[in-house]
Amino acid sequence: MTGLTLDPGHVTLAELESVYRDLHPVRINRTAEAAIRQASERVAEAARGDEAVYGVNTGFGKLASVKIAAGDTATLQRNLILSHCCGVGEPLDETTTRLMMALKLLSLGRGASGVRFEVLELIEGCLAFGVTPVVPSQGSVGASGDLAPLAHMTAVLIGEGEATLKGERLPGRDALERAGLKPVVLGPKEGLGLINGTQFSTACALVALFDSWRLAEATLITASLSTDAIMGSTAPLLPEIHELRGHRGQIEVARAMRQIMTGSEIRESHRDGDTRVQDPYCIRCQPQVAGACVDLLRMAAATLEIEANAATDNPLVLIDADRIVSGGNFHAEPVAFAADQIALAVAELGAIAQRRVALVVDPTLSFDLPPFLAKDPGLNSGLMIAEVTTAALMSENKHLANPCSTDSTPTSANQEDHVSMAAHGARRLGRMNANLAHILGVELLCAVEGIEHRAPLKTSPALQSVIEKLRSKVPALDADRYLAPDLETAAELVRTRSLVSAVSDEHIIRLGAANEPV
Repeated sequence: MTGLTLDPGHVTLAELESVYRDLHPVRINRTAEAAIRQASERVAEAARGDEAVYGVNTGFGKLASVKIAAGDTATLQRNLILSHCCGVGEPLDETTTRLMMALKLLSLGRGASGVRFEVLELIEGCLAFGVTPVVPSQGSVGASGDLAPLAHMTAVLIGEGEATLKGERLPGRDALERAGLKPVVLGPKEGLGLINGTQFSTACALVALFDSWRLAEATLITASLSTDAIMGSTAPLLPEIHELRGHRGQIEVARAMRQIMTGSEIRESHRDGDTRVQDPYCIRCQPQVAGACVDLLRMAAATLEIEANAATDNPLVLIDADRIVSGGNFHAEPVAFAADQIALAVAELGAIAQRRVALVVDPTLSFDLPPFLAKDPGLNSGLMIAEVTTAALMSENKHLANPCSTDSTPTSANQEDHVSMAAHGARRLGRMNANLAHILGVELLCAVEGIEHRAPLKTSPALQSVIEKLRSKVPALDADRYLAPDLETAAELVRTRSLVSAVSDEHIIRLGAANEPV
């Protein structure tokens, strides 16, 4: 089996992004096998004993005081999975589901869950041969693990539920059979080990992180284009200003924008004699705002990297202490906080970008650009309503950015009386990223139109490459036309890093560890 070999406890964000974007088969490092087998043997031993061990020979949640006979442990685990398949709503997309499965492998691979190695091999087989469980996206409160979503994933492993294979939606057993795989009969604690955990929430949050980082990269380019379009000053990008404050993201954003705008004829044309003393905040304070968002994304990234490497089910097998102990690692509070941090960053990147769009299309502020960038204003409306669309999307993101982590409600007869709401906190980020991509796409269209109005003066070589990339897909707006396809094309250029590939990679900020030096 080819693909990525991941080391439980030591996986990196880059490896996880590769799992998500490149659809690699995944296997765990076989150095983890001994600990996994040792833990599963310890659970099997507990199942044969008389001492009550939660989830091994007892009921679950409020029913933990109910002792289960040794002969019923397999039925107990199967019933657990089937009864917890209560998800609703649209299915999670296949790429995020695959990442969730890889995260579950990594968690089980820590050797503290007591799940047999053969179960991990079946998950590996599903990833290798493209058997992807159909996982409804709603139903988890992110507390006793992502119970419902992970139950739907696990149902396929036991030959139940539904899965997709080569684009076809099938009963789980049929999908396994077509891929040459066999369902498992769950042993003691294995059902619980598979559905306790934060892998659904963490996968959704990681996907949002990967996508929002790409959008943060794109803002460096669209912001630079807008600055040149309105003949903004680059003095606020001077390194001395940002070094006096010291925030890493701010320093890096200013540096990147300086490099991207180097060589602009437009900038040189108004360096002397410009009567404007200061530009509006959306131009002057770009490093301070975008830099703070970058720092926030890095903090979320650090949390999610730790979570991706964590054992998060319950109870946990502590081999060195020879104990099976109930705890609360399944509570997704860290993931909920990380999702809320990402939401704040995405909302603010969109808010300041929207103000740049408004600036470029407003003739009273854009320094001699035509109203709404129309070639014949009045007869043509230009990009008037494209700006209105960005306002709608910005406002929607502001609403969605309200914290989810502060919203708790008791569940399971008050046994689970404080929950994180990490699942929908992470899920809502996909919608926010889609909104931000469209805002930045409109900014791209507006800024390029503005720069082209400055001809024969040219922008910097780096930004000229971006303009050529756009113009290969979207022609100049010589007269009003049906604009919706242009907005979609521009948003796609933003989402796919096509803008970033048009400039030198050295101009773009990297998502490193939060404590990495500037």
